[in-house]
Amino acid sequence: MSSLFRKILGRPPSAELPDWLKSQQNLKKSFDPKCSIGQVNFVAFDTELTGLDFKQDAIISIGAVKLRGTTILPAKTFYRLVKPECELKRKSVVVHELTHSDLECAEDILDVVGDFVKFAGNAVFIGHFVHIDLNFVNKVLQQNFGVSLKNSAMDTATLHDWLYENDSHFARHYKGMTTKSDLFSMARKYGVEGGKAHNAFSDAYITAQLFQRFVSFLPECGIKTLKDLLKIARP
Repeated sequence: MSSLFRKILGRPPSAELPDWLKSQQNLKKSFDPKCSIGQVNFVAFDTELTGLDFKQDAIISIGAVKLRGTTILPAKTFYRLVKPECELKRKSVVVHELTHSDLECAEDILDVVGDFVKFAGNAVFIGHFVHIDLNFVNKVLQQNFGVSLKNSAMDTATLHDWLYENDSHFARHYKGMTTKSDLFSMARKYGVEGGKAHNAFSDAYITAQLFQRFVSFLPECGIKTLKDLLKIARP
């Protein structure tokens, strides 16, 4: 569907949802909260944005990696650049280092989001301050189809704070918590090696590794199932 068609007619009725979105909307039927964490399919993901203004800014890249339980699956990754739907800001270019020339041959946002949704399937999302990334992805889906993602999600920042407050062993092991909550401060604190900062795929991979570090402390806290995990780490 062209962007002009969407602007004239608004979002299509639910009957016109693409197949990848129709199947995504039925995810709750297969959701099993009693599944052990080690048997859950996760997708750690991150987006790079033109800025954090939800009304005016847009996605310029999405990166993701799949996990089975706490095992990262390095062969199952996703990274795409998106043609910006608004002007790039100098401040954001300094952060993510993506310029208009880098993105001039990038793909349409709907194509990238569609492929990302198919890649994720019924996985539980993992992100650092993941509500920001989810809000921008859902913005695209809401504007075009009037729906949002049905996947469950957990936040590594929220999980970190819960562990520090509820598991003294976690705090002792790492000699206290980091005073900064951004992804890279946590990565340095908890011994996670990462690639290029503020690259969507590198950030997703760092997030997956933080998840690995944190989840290892959960069994002693009685957190063993997906339901337990989502209870303490929802965004």
